[in-house]
Amino acid sequence: MTNQWYLGKRYDLDKGRLLDEPVFYDPDDLTTHAFIVGMTGSGKTGLAITLLEEAALSGIPALLIDPKGDLTNIALHFPHLRPEDFAPWISPEEARREGKTVEQKARETAEMWRRGLAEWGIGPERLQQLQEAVDITIYTPGSDAGVPVSILASLAAPKIPWEGNQEVLLERINGTVTALLGLIGLDEVDPLQSREHILLANLFRHAWSKGQDLTLEELILQVQNPPFDKLGVFDLETFFPTGERMALAMRLNNILAAPTFQTWIQGVPLDIPQLLWTPEGKPRHSVFYLAHLNDQERMFFVTLLFAAVETWMRTQPGSDALRALLYFDEIHGYLPPTAKPPSKPPMLRMLKQARAFGLGLMLATQNPVDVDYKALSNMGTWFVGRLQTERDKERLLDGLEGASPGTDRRVFDDLISRLRKRVFLLHNVHEREPVVYHTRWAMNFLPGPLTRAQIPQVNRLLGVSKETVTTSAPVPSRSMPTRKSPRKTVAAAGPSPLPGTTTRPQVPGDEFFWPVEQDPEEAARAQGIQAPYLGLVYRPALWAQARITLLRPRYHLDWETVYAVLVEEPERRVDWDAWEAQPQEPDFFLEEPEPDARFLPLEPPWNRSASLKQLRSAFRNFVYRRTKVPVRVHKELKVYGGPNLTEAQFRRRLREAAREGLEKELEKIRRTYERKLQRLRERLKREERELAEDLAEYEQRKQEEWATHAENLLGLFLGRRRRLTTSLTKRRLTQKALADIEESKAAIAEYKAQIEALEAEMREAMADARARWAEKIEDVDVLMLRPYKREVQVEMFGIVWMPYYVFGEGEVLWEAPAFHEPHREDAL
Repeated sequence: MTNQWYLGKRYDLDKGRLLDEPVFYDPDDLTTHAFIVGMTGSGKTGLAITLLEEAALSGIPALLIDPKGDLTNIALHFPHLRPEDFAPWISPEEARREGKTVEQKARETAEMWRRGLAEWGIGPERLQQLQEAVDITIYTPGSDAGVPVSILASLAAPKIPWEGNQEVLLERINGTVTALLGLIGLDEVDPLQSREHILLANLFRHAWSKGQDLTLEELILQVQNPPFDKLGVFDLETFFPTGERMALAMRLNNILAAPTFQTWIQGVPLDIPQLLWTPEGKPRHSVFYLAHLNDQERMFFVTLLFAAVETWMRTQPGSDALRALLYFDEIHGYLPPTAKPPSKPPMLRMLKQARAFGLGLMLATQNPVDVDYKALSNMGTWFVGRLQTERDKERLLDGLEGASPGTDRRVFDDLISRLRKRVFLLHNVHEREPVVYHTRWAMNFLPGPLTRAQIPQVNRLLGVSKETVTTSAPVPSRSMPTRKSPRKTVAAAGPSPLPGTTTRPQVPGDEFFWPVEQDPEEAARAQGIQAPYLGLVYRPALWAQARITLLRPRYHLDWETVYAVLVEEPERRVDWDAWEAQPQEPDFFLEEPEPDARFLPLEPPWNRSASLKQLRSAFRNFVYRRTKVPVRVHKELKVYGGPNLTEAQFRRRLREAAREGLEKELEKIRRTYERKLQRLRERLKREERELAEDLAEYEQRKQEEWATHAENLLGLFLGRRRRLTTSLTKRRLTQKALADIEESKAAIAEYKAQIEALEAEMREAMADARARWAEKIEDVDVLMLRPYKREVQVEMFGIVWMPYYVFGEGEVLWEAPAFHEPHREDAL
């Protein structure tokens, strides 16, 4: 459940008790948007705060529209739960009513928060994680109580080409003009019928299509004297006479002349990436506090904000995952069922289209009857709390049926009717059934709505001031450039049609110049450009190259490689792998640029030394983490093979080591059995000698026996007397000699059999050894070795100027690279 949001625990409505079953929510389901509804006191604000806490812990940036001041509570986060942290936000009046001092009330509140968090399984570690997860800033449009917001940036031409983005930019123009007219009291104007809207929209179109910014002063002057003579088929005077245009200019000028309006043109621009991420790439939760504004001013700002978000959204790549959140705490009056205020069209468009770009909208209200039915039908997640009237419930059930056809109305009617405080019905179209749950304890302190007078104190708590909030150029889009397509640009104003300047921007670090590798004709032909050549322009890019060396004597590894990237878009969070390039030798780069070339500006973060140092460190850490060197290992044979060895070479080393091991084992077997065989052979020789001696004795005994027999026979003939016992003795000795011969022969046969058996046993032992070593050679493991940090050395890091040829006529220019593709094909 690490990627899930912890919302609370299931609640048994029948028994009126909390169940020990946590409720989790997949944040990617918010790409189909969410609707939060509940009467005052239902716990709606607490639910919203817990959702925003989970978003922060997931690293999801958010824009928060706060008409009442409740959402400022997300800044009241006290991870140490000290009473002195709570004390400044305790109401003295509430403490007095309870007969307590502020300090006593603060101690009780801190203890209550500690117990509540513990009961819901939220410990100090999670509180600290929330503290560090996102940057929070409270913005106050039209006021300097918090960080003011300048609307002038909303009149500036968006930093995207007009060609190819006309639909997006025209919608932005429509929203901006509608908001301006609403501010001067022209509500619910029809863009197709209102002369005022048509005139202002054409003024914006005329400027933005040329990449020119507008200020409010310029807009007022152009209303009096437009830079065109006709609108449609009618001349300008017929369509909108001078006197009536002057009246419109006067109404616009009243805004500019009002002293209270000065805070609207100071502060940070409505730059959506800058509001979603810090310059270092950390996610932001930007709260727009609107409680101090009147209805017209709120509508004006909300419309501008939605127009800016929509423009940013439409320039992003598609995404199924949640990229960012836009939360509107009370949409009453901004998305009504019948009326058409300026905020309604962009809100409806975003509800239909934002899911494709990973932008989730969360809209909250107390009164579902005041919300457009088409908007409700686009909601994928519903958080339903206690409702005030039956009419509200019926309207809500109608919306649920529209969003989820097949919904059992009676079941939902029954569940909604029995809801209690902080108990909500969660209906998610991505899940099989609804869930009734009790919201968890909020990690932030919830004292209720904060006043404008408290906002400076909140920002001080956050460490935010008007001076610390950057007003620099917006954070680049996270979308990837198309590197193989020619760039289409607009001609620069001034004497030269080429973009950029002849003065090279100062680089805060090392600087390289990529050599020109092809002539203009070859570059134009490769890109399919048929236009005159105008000149050479250098675009800045980031070049980084690291050398990785792994020296591991234990594994006989001496390995080295070089990794390089060429980052063509100024990003604070770089996807290094996406920009992998072919490594280059230092002498590949030029020391000076080509003559008569122009240079485009160096944009953040590349124009800051500190940012480049951070990027260098991030690059080195990335190379360190990505480098894994496979080493084949045979532990028993102690044979190792790194990537510098082919499989055949490694196998040859294995066979050689195995052959040496086998020979040693065979020699050991030979010696073992040779000792045994030697003993048997010696015994055999001894028996063979004894047999020879027995045979000789046997022959001698036979001769003696025959001689004795002959002597006895001769004595009989000669009349001599001989003893018979002598013949018998000789006979017995002969027989004994014969028995010794047979015994020796038997022993010899036995020894020969033992020798033959032992030799067979030795041959079998050798065969077994050979088989074992043949199997053993296949017992190979693969280890993935990582380098030490000291083994990763960044050889080159800095801004590299990439040469581009510029072609074109008039205002439309085309750029083609004057170099060959430097990126690896698998990185494109």
